[in-house]
Parts: sequence; C-alpha cells; structure tokens
Amino acid sequence: MDAFFERMEALELALTYDDVRLGTAYSDVRPAHVDVSSRFSRNIPLKIPIVSAAMDTVTEALMAIELAKQGGLGVIHRNFVPADQAKEVTRVKFYLNGLIRVPITFYEDEMVESILRVRQEKGYSFHTFPILRRDGMLAGIVTENDFDMAKDHSVPVKSIMTTDLVTRGPECSIEEAHRVMVEKKKKVLPLIHSDKRLAGLYVFNDVHRIVSGERSAHNVDENGQLRVGAAIGVGEGEVERAQLLVNANVDVLVIDVAHAHSKLVLEMVRTLKSRFSKTDVVAGNISEPEAVPDLIGAGVDGIKVGQGPGSICTTRVVAGIGCPQVTAVYNCVKAARGSGIPVCADGGITYSGDIPIALAAGASSVMLGSLLAGTAESPGEVIYVEGKALKRIRGMGSLSAMRESKGSRERYRQTDVSLKKLVPEGIEGVVPFRGALADVLIQYVGGLRAGMGYVGAHNVEELQQKAFFRRITSAGQKESHPHDIQLISEAPNYGAKR
Repeated sequence: MDAFFERMEALELALTYDDVRLGTAYSDVRPAHVDVSSRFSRNIPLKIPIVSAAMDTVTEALMAIELAKQGGLGVIHRNFVPADQAKEVTRVKFYLNGLIRVPITFYEDEMVESILRVRQEKGYSFHTFPILRRDGMLAGIVTENDFDMAKDHSVPVKSIMTTDLVTRGPECSIEEAHRVMVEKKKKVLPLIHSDKRLAGLYVFNDVHRIVSGERSAHNVDENGQLRVGAAIGVGEGEVERAQLLVNANVDVLVIDVAHAHSKLVLEMVRTLKSRFSKTDVVAGNISEPEAVPDLIGAGVDGIKVGQGPGSICTTRVVAGIGCPQVTAVYNCVKAARGSGIPVCADGGITYSGDIPIALAAGASSVMLGSLLAGTAESPGEVIYVEGKALKRIRGMGSLSAMRESKGSRERYRQTDVSLKKLVPEGIEGVVPFRGALADVLIQYVGGLRAGMGYVGAHNVEELQQKAFFRRITSAGQKESHPHDIQLISEAPNYGAKR
C-alpha cells in the first residue's frame, strides 16, 4: 500500500473513493465470519466501524441509541443549547441500565405530580427512581407500577413508594445482582454503602440481557450502558458545555470544527485533557499530515479526517482547499503510525464499497452523514415529493444552519460575522427515505464484509496489512457501475448517485 501511494505522490496525484479499487487475493475468509470490530478513539471500541455525523439532521438521541445497539457510535450534534445536548446524552446512557452508578433520585417529601412533570420535561424513558430522605439515606423505590396505582398525584412520593427493599453492597457484581433479583423476584436492586447512602442501582431487564448474552451486538460501556459521543466547539462557553456532557457520562468528546489544525483547537484539547482526563477527546477535521503530530502532542485520543468530501459540503469549491479523501486518510494515518491514535474517515462515503477502501487506507472507522440522514431514526419528518418519500438534510455550514445556530457559525469561524454577510460552506436538500437504520446497516456492514472476504482479511487490521490499491480511470469507474441497461429497480444497497 505504501508503494502505491508513494507512486501517486510522485505523480502529484491525490485520490478519492471513485479513483481506486482494492485488488482481490487468495481467500479462505467467509464474509459472514469476518471480525469488523475496531476503535473510534484510544479507549472507545466499536463492534462495527461506523459513526454517525454530528449533524442536526443526522444525530440526536434516537439515532445514537439505535446505532449503539447495532454496535456503532452516534455523536450528538452541538446545535443544541448545552443543557439540552446533555439531556440527549442522558437519554442514550439511560436507555439501557446495567449498573447505574449515579441514578436519578428524588426526595421522599417531593410530590408525585412534580416527579412526573420532571420525568416528562427531561424525556426520561424509564419510570423507576430511588427515593431518598433529606439526609441522603435511601428511603424507598418508586416504580411505574407505583405511579400507575396512585389515585392522587398531589401527595408526597413517600406515600406511594415501595419500602420493602432488597439491597446489596457497592461491590455486588452483575452476575450476583442477577442471581439475587431472580431469587427475590425483584425488578431493581439498589446498592448501598454501610451508612445506607445510595451507591448505585441494577435494573433487572437490562441485567438479564447482559447475563444472557442478548446484547452481545450492542456497543456498551463497562456498566452495560450504550456508548455515545457529543460534539463541542472551541468558542466561549464550550468548556462549560463539555462539563455538562461529562456530568451526563458522555463517552467521548468530539471537537468538531472545519479546520482543526489551529491554535484554538490545540488549546482546547489540552484544556479538556487536563480537566477531564478520563474522557476521550477526538479532534477534527483535518486533511494534511502536518496536523497530526500537533494534535497528538496536544493529547488527542482520536483524529477525524476530511475537509470538504461530504455530499452537502461546499468548502472545497467555496474556499478552494482540501485533499481528496483517500489520500487524506492515508497520509494522516501514516503520520499517526506508532502513536496508537486511530483515525476516523469523515465524509465522502457514497456506497458500501467505499467503507473497506477507507479502512484499507488506514482508517479505524468511517463517519456517515447523508447515508444515515434518510433513516427512520434521523431527526425530522418524512416528506413526500411527487410520491417519493424523502427526508431533509443540511450541512452544518449551510446558510440555514449558520443563521439558526451559533455553533454552526463557530464551526466555520464566522462567529463575529453578521447574518447578512455569512459565507456558507454547505447546502441543504433531501435524501430518499431508507427505512429503519438496522436494515440499512445490514447493507453497509455487509458490503464491508464482502470486501474483506475478497481481500482475504479476517479482521480490520489484516485488511490494512493485505490490501493493495489499483488506480482506475473514468472508464474503469463507469465500468464499475451497472451500464448499458435501463435501471428499473434499485437494489437495497445500490442506487444511481443523487
């Protein structure tokens, strides 16, 4: 692979996905048996190497939940006000509850109606809450059944809560918790310290799924909760945003700017790593290898590569900058070798076959935007135009996004520009409605598995070791697609470029 890119460099050529194909080799690999697990950052694993873009038409809690259930990772966009973005993270983290180390609690003298109102306002998908005395000691548990049976909501919660509790100490393992809950027929198991202060909470349904292996495909943390990332910027108030996200137990912070090889980004990386040393920080975007050692020196745990390859991005034609994506990924990965820092290829993926190409070039994951924007889990409603089901998509640098959100203006370094003088670096449009994310990912991951099978790679690392590239001409690119026929029915994994 190095020799191929060295030849391209000597010819002063930079390549993107349509310019190359992977060569096939002897294979004893069955696609269904390949290992597609990888990493997004130093400490954030992936069971499928797919991450959703931090775009307001792509990733909110619903997308992040479903993608993590499928083994990937969602990055919540930052066009939310910080408190609302943290709520989205909380929705993901509390969707599944193995061990909840910091449960949402209420006091015994709070009114039932007040608790129900908070639950609705916060968007909690669960109904079980530990109830504390004002001195912090555990007093009881209130469950969905307690709420349903309460005839009067204007009474203190202590009048409806369950006090007949089975508890264990904070060292209780998930296996022990499962045994106790089955034996005692309890749906929740509070963990308490010796002084009866709450130490955590196990929830039976999720504990059972973990112990029985039902969630083996999910991307979960050590507590059995879904993993999720969140985007932040580098402007005023962004450290406070990061603090709220860390308090919500976000797994990875993603510094999301158009040009990450900058003083402000490097300073933000250092600040975040000094204040939140246990939380991974990924920074992007870049496209030149010179940026890599500076970001690694600042302390990043992952790097996002891609300036202008996205289907809704106009940066390259507006600003005249950027490097075609396959070359950009390869060069940045090469610059990161030996550091242990993974690279995410962000943007430019059009077909499933582009994913094995990106990984073969050295990326550990790919970030998808438009390919996920048309799913049922992306924000926004399905619209119909001439009988076709569509969903809206817009770049974070589109005029509407920049007018509506300070975060979008900051991302493109136009915070101090008046709304009338904004220079957009993205567009807005529509994409076909593609249905459920799980069904769509079957095709994307299936294409990756097929590519690895053709190369003879059992896992992503072997794909990167064995892959060799061929540069193709425009005629070869045309030959790669169906030709000399009239397409009357699109396959679930193929459609003419839109």
